[in-house]
Amino acid sequence: MKLKTKKRWNLALVASLALATVLSGCGNGSEADANQTYDPNSKLEFTWLNILHTASPPTDVIKNKLEEYTNSKINFSWVPDASKEERITTALASGQLADVVTITMMTNSTVRNSLKSGLFWDVGPYLDSYPNLKKIPQEVRTAASIEGHLYGVPFQKNMARSGLILRKDWLDKLGLEVPKTLDELYNVARAFTEDDPDGNGKNDTTGFGDRSDLRYSSFKTLSSYFGTPNGWAVDANGKFTPEFDTPQYMETLKYSHKLYENGYLTRDFAVTAKTDQQQQFAQGRTGIYTGMVDISSLENMSQGLQKGMELVPVNKISNGDGKYHVWSEGSGVGGLLAFPKSEVKSEAELKRLLQFVDKLLDKEAFMYMTGGIEGEHYKIDEDGSFKIINQDKWQADVQPFAASRPSEVTYKLKDSNPRKQMANELIQENDKYAVLDPTVPLDSQTNNEQGTELQKIVTDATFRYIMGELDDEGFKQAVQSWKDAGGTRITEEYEAAYKTSQGKS
Repeated sequence: MKLKTKKRWNLALVASLALATVLSGCGNGSEADANQTYDPNSKLEFTWLNILHTASPPTDVIKNKLEEYTNSKINFSWVPDASKEERITTALASGQLADVVTITMMTNSTVRNSLKSGLFWDVGPYLDSYPNLKKIPQEVRTAASIEGHLYGVPFQKNMARSGLILRKDWLDKLGLEVPKTLDELYNVARAFTEDDPDGNGKNDTTGFGDRSDLRYSSFKTLSSYFGTPNGWAVDANGKFTPEFDTPQYMETLKYSHKLYENGYLTRDFAVTAKTDQQQQFAQGRTGIYTGMVDISSLENMSQGLQKGMELVPVNKISNGDGKYHVWSEGSGVGGLLAFPKSEVKSEAELKRLLQFVDKLLDKEAFMYMTGGIEGEHYKIDEDGSFKIINQDKWQADVQPFAASRPSEVTYKLKDSNPRKQMANELIQENDKYAVLDPTVPLDSQTNNEQGTELQKIVTDATFRYIMGELDDEGFKQAVQSWKDAGGTRITEEYEAAYKTSQGKS
């Protein structure tokens, strides 16, 4: 039996256009039968509102392979990553959704409210019925849940991917070692700026490149090296403190301001996009980049621009006490594959879609979405190393699917690029040092309603402090403004939710 043809949505990829919807008629011309029987052998046709992390959508090469493997027909609506917040929140508010929706902004107010409102199916009771989904660890399910309800299949990610990439050739030229402390890192940033690391006799290099994303810029990573809590701190009595109201956050502010003031941090970081930050690094204008996962991309981008570039990933920087901390992105959860009840009208449809997601967790599907077709896009060397053999074809056919894998941790590939393999190993090592956000499985109604707007107060104050536009007192006033505008209520609500989760009255 075939499931009925679904509504199809076409999302324009132009930021200035609103979401456009194109509806196709229902296959049987009637409403879904709530008592429809689940047929695991049915041909599944569905729509998927998905995030695009590349410049262009993929070709149909891998899509066709996935459809064949999963007995399905997939109608993708791709939303560019740069505009995902606007597009996804607009889609949620208007109800212009698809059968499967990729949700990555788990702390976004609109997203949290939509999940809590019952807009999506709670898939928690169903996961254990599928061979791959049942293997999702309980701690991942808990971290992805809201008040005990799991409103989608969690994207399984590494616990903590953060770290730095440094120009190893510059370190060697200047006689410097890979830094192990924040003081050593500061000296590297100074030397990369002042000591002509590229040897061209010009004052044209800067230590830290950065971008206008407080969470994924250097600041959050440096903050965790200082021992700042990840998002929130909670003490033995259940008292919550936001990260930006801690001494360690203030230490990071002072450190970052010193970098900026002395020219060791790019002057335009507050208005720099990620792609521009990468280009600065690839062109040899900066020597420190935040994000170990991007090491291969940076090497590829530098081809023809930088001769002799050698990179080294770094994951362990201490504040001098020999201890290591690194912030965890969502406690190993990268978002949800969610199923709106407005589109998925019956339990039978939900089960068939869950079967599809379960199939995506098979190694065959994982390899399609990671490497593509063996012999055409990649090969496995004699030592077991994975190697892309046609970079341009891989980027066109495969790369856009990599971020859509339900899990990036289920299978491990040995990368033929030793620097990338080292970065992969350091990311796995980060599990030992990961600092979790205690509010991930908790809920605050005020944060759902105002959290995104309130965060802008702190983000703006942080950037202004780094650039010397605010002093200590000015930043403290911004924190107080956050508290007065709703932050205090958020704190109290998290404390109450935490107490409930701990079984305390």
